[in-house]
Amino acid sequence: MTDTSPEIAAMVHARLMARSGAERFRMGVEMFEAARRMALASLPAGLDETERRRRLFERLYGQPQPMIE
Repeated sequence: MTDTSPEIAAMVHARLMARSGAERFRMGVEMFEAARRMALASLPAGLDETERRRRLFERLYGQPQPMIE
């Protein structure tokens, strides 16, 4: 479901695709980093680094982090 008209959606898509691949990649990296910072800010204070990383993984990917041996 969207409240964006097809004409506006097409205009936004055209402007995005007019950017270089490097620019679009950078935009994606910046959006992911912003989401990562927001997720980290929502975690309880005082967690050790391992627990913070585990909870961040679950928050971003919706499943427990696989155990690495």
